[in-house]
Amino acid sequence: MSEIWSAEYTAEKGDVPLYMFRKHEGPPDAANPRPVLFLVHGSSFSGPSGFDLTVPGRDDYSLMDAFARLGYDVWTLDHEGYGRSGRTDGNAPISEGVNDLIAGMDVVEKETGQTSHFFYGQSSGALRAACFAAARPETVRRVVLDAFVWTGEGAPTLIERAKKLDQWRASNMRPVDRAFYHSIFNRDLPGTSEAAVPDALADAELQLCSEVPTGTYLDMCAHLPVVDPLDITCPVLILRGEHDGIATEEDLIAFFQLLPNQDKQFSIIAGQAHVAPLGLNRRRFWHVMDGFFKMPARRDPYEDEDRQKIEERRRAGGRS
Repeated sequence: MSEIWSAEYTAEKGDVPLYMFRKHEGPPDAANPRPVLFLVHGSSFSGPSGFDLTVPGRDDYSLMDAFARLGYDVWTLDHEGYGRSGRTDGNAPISEGVNDLIAGMDVVEKETGQTSHFFYGQSSGALRAACFAAARPETVRRVVLDAFVWTGEGAPTLIERAKKLDQWRASNMRPVDRAFYHSIFNRDLPGTSEAAVPDALADAELQLCSEVPTGTYLDMCAHLPVVDPLDITCPVLILRGEHDGIATEEDLIAFFQLLPNQDKQFSIIAGQAHVAPLGLNRRRFWHVMDGFFKMPARRDPYEDEDRQKIEERRRAGGRS
């Protein structure tokens, strides 16, 4: 088994530098490129903190390592205002996250020569990934939307979060501390993650920042929906933890039914809450996601016909 190779990069979004991180099993070989998997983080911690976490006494919490060993060229970035990336006086809403991804793709293409990739987004990262898939369909081969929300109707987490809507509107940044990171893992159902994980995440993230942007919280409390399912034409996997309060199953199923590409999957991970990559059942999550990305090619004669049907469904829904 080869050692995991890693490298750091910087994407430029105008005057804002965006930190990027990459992992690969052994050094990349331009003659034998691996498919790119791009990981999109959520509202409260940066890319490497969540996707490449080290937990004391454990060696299997890095999603980046796991998927590098499964054969992917794994990338992530810190969105504007997060981690090691630059900040502005804005609040980094979901729409700005799409611009971050556009800037990041320039680096990925330069380094890999590839222009179409697999994407995974978690929580508000799933909203960023969905909006990016709608805006740049040629860049997205398949996308996994984990801990996604569409309208937010009836979502316990968002109902509680909206009680601070005036705070999200009044300031472009919100404080984070150790207690906050513990709350992420305990708000849905305590016991679905190991006790050491919140502190490990806090240790990683709090050395980088003590506050994060409010834009995604504001979007999820006041501006949903931010994406139309009819605009996402690539294959989609909606992945949901059984106990996740960020959305209701009814909300997600309604979104799923409107996705025009019938190459789509909806998976609920039993015993899982909000942060699938860091839960006790993370290996089940890896299994589902890897299987979706490695779906064998179709062999039936109707694929071209189905592509036409995608456009017919979009037009029937009022999209051009």
